[in-house]
Amino acid sequence: MKITQIGNPLQVALLALGGITLGLTACGSDLPVDPVVVDNGMIPTVESTNPETKSVNVPLNVKLTAMFSEPMQDGTFTSSTFTLRQGSTVVPGKVSYANSTAMFAPTGNLATNTGFTATLSTDATDKDGNTLAAPYTWSFTTGATSAQGPAPIPLGSAGRYAILAKSGISTVPGSVITGDIGLSPAAATFLTGFSLVADEGNTFSIAGQVMGKVYAADYADPTPMNLTMAIGNMESAYTDAAGRSMPDFSELGTGNLSGQTLAPGTYKWTSTITIPTDLTIAGGANDVWLFQTSGDLFLSAAKQVKLSGGAKAKNIFWQVAGAVTLGAGSHFEGIILSKTDITLETGASMNGRAFAQTQVALQQATIVQPAP
Repeated sequence: MKITQIGNPLQVALLALGGITLGLTACGSDLPVDPVVVDNGMIPTVESTNPETKSVNVPLNVKLTAMFSEPMQDGTFTSSTFTLRQGSTVVPGKVSYANSTAMFAPTGNLATNTGFTATLSTDATDKDGNTLAAPYTWSFTTGATSAQGPAPIPLGSAGRYAILAKSGISTVPGSVITGDIGLSPAAATFLTGFSLVADEGNTFSIAGQVMGKVYAADYADPTPMNLTMAIGNMESAYTDAAGRSMPDFSELGTGNLSGQTLAPGTYKWTSTITIPTDLTIAGGANDVWLFQTSGDLFLSAAKQVKLSGGAKAKNIFWQVAGAVTLGAGSHFEGIILSKTDITLETGASMNGRAFAQTQVALQQATIVQPAP
């Protein structure tokens, strides 16, 4: 709760009457006490950062991000709100905000093998006027190399989920999901095949097939608000991914990625992407891949998307305007941002996240949210 007193610095005893303006009179005085506004808004917090605190071997061209627990006022993020220092020296950079995430982009590459400290001040303010309770600070140490490929796609609060969809999520017995799943604006009745058991407060459910929590739009507060924000962040992430211009590779293989080994970069197709034989994504742990298509994405049965050289699923983004199908017994890596639906057929598996603006269907499939 945030309590704001305007004007007279009198000591006033307050009851927690959220959203009420109290007119009080000072004892021994005919002067009215200025109104005291009691706001029952939540105090915002920083939920995650990139790089994480105490990270080492951070790429020299890193763009720092901080994800908040709720939507913030973008106008409160400036070069004084979000700062980066090398010792006592301020590092110049550009500050921006989108998707519940603040970003600091240094003007140039950072120094090699050097410690840095990032700080978010209490000027960071949410939509209700609540600020951080205290400055938030974290530190990291650079390595000696730069990351290759585009800047990662900020997921905001959508990044809390392994599966996120708007109209439905279905499964059959035998599926295994590691991570939380969320559905909005559809209600829990459109979570089918999960045998849901609600917690005492009805803010989430658990299910035998889910190693995490299950959320739906008709659960108790604060779940509806959290899901609205996550879905909005998912849609913004899709728009960001689709809008990235100047690809490094256009129409590679006319969409047929059979046997390819793909280096970090942005790839764009105006056709459906098909993966009829194994595909290898090769690069370092900090490198990024963005695959854009205005068509569908289809991974053939029993085929695999493989990683090599330390590449991580969390840095691989698939923006698909059409439908996504992972064939029976196939294996996939990366974060899927689908404009329509995602289907994992019998025995399919993926390390990543399945984000669909319609539905996700699991047919005895496995999804494991990516490691940090």
